[in-house]
Amino acid sequence: PEPRQLHSRSEVLLASRTYDASSHINQRPWAVQLAHRYGYLAGADGQLVVGQLRQSLDGFIASRSGDAGLHEDSGSHNHLQRLRALSDAVVVGASTVLVEDCSLAVEDVAGTSPVRVVLDAGAKVGARARVFADDGVPTLLVTALDASVPEGLPASVEVVRLPAEEFAPRRVLDLLQARGLRKVLVEGGGKTVSRFLEAGLLDRLYLTTAPVLIGDGVPGIRFSGSDMLAEARTAPVRRFVFGQDICTEFNFGT
Repeated sequence: PEPRQLHSRSEVLLASRTYDASSHINQRPWAVQLAHRYGYLAGADGQLVVGQLRQSLDGFIASRSGDAGLHEDSGSHNHLQRLRALSDAVVVGASTVLVEDCSLAVEDVAGTSPVRVVLDAGAKVGARARVFADDGVPTLLVTALDASVPEGLPASVEVVRLPAEEFAPRRVLDLLQARGLRKVLVEGGGKTVSRFLEAGLLDRLYLTTAPVLIGDGVPGIRFSGSDMLAEARTAPVRRFVFGQDICTEFNFGT
């Protein structure tokens, strides 16, 4: 879609002066490139679920020690920020928060930060984690019925308790939709994104590969595939180059 077809939220995004590192790959003005890349998300009215993960060429997101410090290209960074800016909610698992201490806020591009959703059945994430910052961004802490949540959580953090058997991806999406959060970004980690993929709930998946080989470590995308390669999971794809990273977009919603 052309920028004029998009609603105001994406127009703010496209008006950002942040340099897009991949804009040199063709002759399109960079704002039109962004509309081409993210227009479907900006204009979505109903529920739309987008997964995104960055992993090594051999399929790992961290080393055996948990070191997740893959050098991030600025293009990959801005790509993730724009996905956040166009989403109503961003979902992560507790392990990602514990390893990365991520804020999940929108930085370096125009737009507002989405509602943060932390799936933490065991309430392992401490109250001082950046994702619980009292910065005006609402946060949902989804935890088990009997979990002891940390003391000192700010008022911006809402604790939602679910039975252990109700942490399935579909239940999480229903919970968010009931709060009017329809455009959902599942940002990590590997287990969380894989669970939504396995459940068939991702409309799109951005799988970015960094040009490194880890050998062994924390796995990225993993799911129960077929014994027959002819039945391997596939979909229409687009590819984007972010510096040395290559991002493949799977469109499962077609």
